[in-house]
Amino acid sequence: MRTIRAASAALLGAAALALTAPSAAAVNNTPYDFEVTPSTVAAGGRITLTAGGCPSSTTVTSGVFDTVTIPRNGAATATVDWDATPGAVYSVQFNCIGRVGTLDLTIAGGAAAPSARSTTTTPPQGVRGGVGGGFKELNAAEIAAGSALVVAAATATVVIIRRRSSNRQQ
Repeated sequence: MRTIRAASAALLGAAALALTAPSAAAVNNTPYDFEVTPSTVAAGGRITLTAGGCPSSTTVTSGVFDTVTIPRNGAATATVDWDATPGAVYSVQFNCIGRVGTLDLTIAGGAAAPSARSTTTTPPQGVRGGVGGGFKELNAAEIAAGSALVVAAATATVVIIRRRSSNRQQ
């Protein structure tokens, strides 16, 4: 009898985890196999842009580098502007025969423009605590689904405990 209860609890937990885990398909939902490598780069750094699966050349635009044309099923490189804001996230837009895909490019802190090098150093600023980006994409459907799973788990726990206590009294 305990094995059945343990298996039920394990299945309920696995179902809750599966329903609340983010989908891997949500990471890159572009029409073709577009990619920006690396996805985080310092100002002045070089990135590689690929457009796998596109049947023609692909035009790539962003506010942080010059427009680039990628040959069919190929790759190209772009140099990020020196004046890109550290910590900012820029949109990189791929256009393959009218089908548009957008990926993000994050600018890391650090390197300064060669002409603006400074001899002063900035002391470390410590850890910045907070909730981070945990609530950025939370919506009502996710809240309702999570709440329903918590209520179902609590109800199952109460039912199992009541059955156990009523069996002991007999």
